[in-house]
Amino acid sequence: MQLFRLAAVAAAIALPSALAATAAGQPSDRADQPAGAKVKRATFPTPLVIGHRGASGHLPEHTLASYKLAIALGADFVEPDLVATKDGVLIARHEPNIGATTDVATKFPDRKTTKMVDGVATEDWFASDFTLAEIKTLRAKQSMADRDHSYDGRYGIPTFNDVLKLVKKETRKRGRPIGVYPETKHPTFHQTLGVPLERRLVKALDRAGLDSKKDPVYIQSFEQSNLKQLNTMTKVKLVQLVDANDVEPDGSISYAAPFDRPYDWTVSGDPELTARTFGFFTTDDGLEEISTYADGIGPWKPYIQSWAATDANGNGTIGDENGDGKVNGADRTVLPPTTLVQRAHDHGLKIHTWTFRSEPHRLAFEDAGFPTREYLRFFEIGVDGVFSDFPDDAVAAREIFWQG
Repeated sequence: MQLFRLAAVAAAIALPSALAATAAGQPSDRADQPAGAKVKRATFPTPLVIGHRGASGHLPEHTLASYKLAIALGADFVEPDLVATKDGVLIARHEPNIGATTDVATKFPDRKTTKMVDGVATEDWFASDFTLAEIKTLRAKQSMADRDHSYDGRYGIPTFNDVLKLVKKETRKRGRPIGVYPETKHPTFHQTLGVPLERRLVKALDRAGLDSKKDPVYIQSFEQSNLKQLNTMTKVKLVQLVDANDVEPDGSISYAAPFDRPYDWTVSGDPELTARTFGFFTTDDGLEEISTYADGIGPWKPYIQSWAATDANGNGTIGDENGDGKVNGADRTVLPPTTLVQRAHDHGLKIHTWTFRSEPHRLAFEDAGFPTREYLRFFEIGVDGVFSDFPDDAVAAREIFWQG
């Protein structure tokens, strides 16, 4: 990394004024063209900045306010995770169980139930047990305990159509293309409920005029069979997500259910698929397979650059700071990058990685509380895009990277 980039880090991490302005209902035009400017068709900078669940580090995730803030802070794409209601409407929630992200427990205390999600008995409130009319009575809340909860209860739960309308409106307003990056959440789970996601998603995109490879859309999924199905249903770009269970103290990636493989492989009964882990996708054979039905790969960050645990004795464990089943924490040091980015490019695939978070305890030791350093490492490795909870930090880092 060039030294002048490191010198610029401190200035780059300051929270842009766009955040305060947008939260007050006065969106900033940061990084946008003059109002009314003609929008170029799907012309985006590289690497892409994808607002992960919107600007979820600042506002409750998967709300129109969070998506709007991400756009105001300069994100190129916003990412709505999609689940289905009882009456088959796609809404933006991170999981089909909605207890952690809404006030459903207060409003519908008797609707808590247990469902099998990817082979795991999960007790919660599920979107699929509620009609859209009932969902619309709920309010969103911040899902992480250590983040700002002052906006809890202010925002409703948007449908996918609501998100598409917002993106279209903001594109026109800001004079720059803004993309949408939906994820089909737990496709096999929804299929067993009789509310499959794929056709509903394609129809919504078609109605919005988003039906070609050139349109600003990526559809992503951790499962493979539904991406193969989508490849026959739409021409928009597809991305195979790659998960794992954990990172071991030595930096190696570990696999355990339900994060060991795509769940459609687990239930397939095909010995070849059940013998694989998500790691197969990062092999040359796996990349070649992905290239037959998708346009990109979306690996968890450690597949590109992992980390090893450190403490005063030079060893130790890494705690789950997010509560999302992934290892995090400041007591870790980065390892040399893998060859995944170059090999993905060799197979004609884009590579977008996740998830970048700015809190000091979610950064490696080398980053010392400066999130820009982490972005710069991955930009220099050559990734084509990053999913960020704090798109303001991602955009600032990208500007520093361009200056280099």
